[in-house]
Amino acid sequence: MSKRITINPITRLEGHGKIEIFLNDAGDVERAFLQVPELRGFETFSIGRPAEEMPRITPRICGVCPTAHHMASTKCLDSLWHVEPTSTAKKLRELVYSAFMIEDHYLHFYFLGGPDFVVGPGAPAAERNILGVIGKVGVDVASEVIRLRRECRQMMETMAGKVIHPVFGLPGGVSRGISEEERQEFLKVAENAIQFAQFSLNLFDDVVLKNEDYVNLVLNDAYAHKTNYMGLVDKNNKVNFYEGDVRVVSPEGKEIARFAPRDYMNHIAEHVEPWSYITFPYLKNIGWKGFTDGADSGVVRSAPLARCNTADGMATPLAQAAYEKMYETLGGKPAHATLAFHWARLVEAQYAAERMKELLEDDEITSDDIRAVPTETPDEGVGIVEAPRGTLIHHYFTDDEGILTKVNLIVATNFNAAPIAMSVEKAAQGMIKGGKVNDGLLNMVEMAFRAYDPCHACATHSLPGQMPLIALIHDSTGKVIQEIRH
Repeated sequence: MSKRITINPITRLEGHGKIEIFLNDAGDVERAFLQVPELRGFETFSIGRPAEEMPRITPRICGVCPTAHHMASTKCLDSLWHVEPTSTAKKLRELVYSAFMIEDHYLHFYFLGGPDFVVGPGAPAAERNILGVIGKVGVDVASEVIRLRRECRQMMETMAGKVIHPVFGLPGGVSRGISEEERQEFLKVAENAIQFAQFSLNLFDDVVLKNEDYVNLVLNDAYAHKTNYMGLVDKNNKVNFYEGDVRVVSPEGKEIARFAPRDYMNHIAEHVEPWSYITFPYLKNIGWKGFTDGADSGVVRSAPLARCNTADGMATPLAQAAYEKMYETLGGKPAHATLAFHWARLVEAQYAAERMKELLEDDEITSDDIRAVPTETPDEGVGIVEAPRGTLIHHYFTDDEGILTKVNLIVATNFNAAPIAMSVEKAAQGMIKGGKVNDGLLNMVEMAFRAYDPCHACATHSLPGQMPLIALIHDSTGKVIQEIRH
């Protein structure tokens, strides 16, 4: 019996990765690792460039979440130049961001994560995709998913110039406002988004919550971790994607930190391991205690369920109702079920749609007061938004001319990197017993990372001068004949 199982490549995620599972003599899982073998050097090759280029450079990190990097970078420039954007500019930014959150969350639910529930975790691999989902829910539903994502992306293109590589945010404001005619068209998109969010939540109710096997899978301890949680909240401790304080709660839901974006380094540090290019952030006041959960661990989770755990609720009525139903079903708050991240993603899509309508019903949204021109000398700035995958931090340093001297990006998947590693190992240990392995069980191991919607393209950074990856060279029989370390 083989004592080593490799899943390479892992599927339905952004970026690349592989899972190595090691079995003991009894055929049970002894250890499991998720390795990320790619490196993106954006932090390093940004140095020496004008800081104002960053909102156009950083969206190139990832074609799935470019708007998140664009917005975090733009907010970082506000901070860097010590300029407060106009009220209209902030509303326009949040409007674009709400449309982005909607289309991105549905991309994950229907195309990446949803097949595991809609089609089934043990279904043949060829069916665990969007085509399998269409076969289950029907062509009409698939058409609605595509239509709404297209409408949101067209709206973003109108406002931000491009969808994949926005040219919208400027220090102190934005490059373009919207007309009254455009506002009326966008309101139709918002109404469609609200209705589709209701439909998606009902679909989750019908497909998952009414299926006892699926509910048991969601609540299975193999997919549970009691960690700290992090997310942006507004002044009322409600979920906010665009601005607010960063709040951190313990596994019991107690607030253990709350800080402004500029103070994040007082609370967050990064750890590195020799087997991955990803950095592993942790809470400074607790310290790095390894890949463990519980109140004594510095590990912190981000992303949709983490945001819901961190906050006291949602700021819009339909989303709040969905939020309450989710926690009632999951047995209270905070919830630690990793697979419930999918459910929280739909709750957030509902909020984003309602928030988009609120912004469009504000008459100030069509004002032409869209930028406050910076007058201060740049030095250091921090910008934080909630990416679909969790808290995203951009931190820039410049000289007096605004030329970048240091850049640090802590991406949502970085925050989730340690929890993902823990989740993959625990799922493998829970699903693989006595050496019995099949494609369905291996997919259930992959489900442990897929719930986080990780973006390894965004998260793979190395500390200056350090390349943490170990390269193993095998001969034709599989024997390791050389090991190369940086």
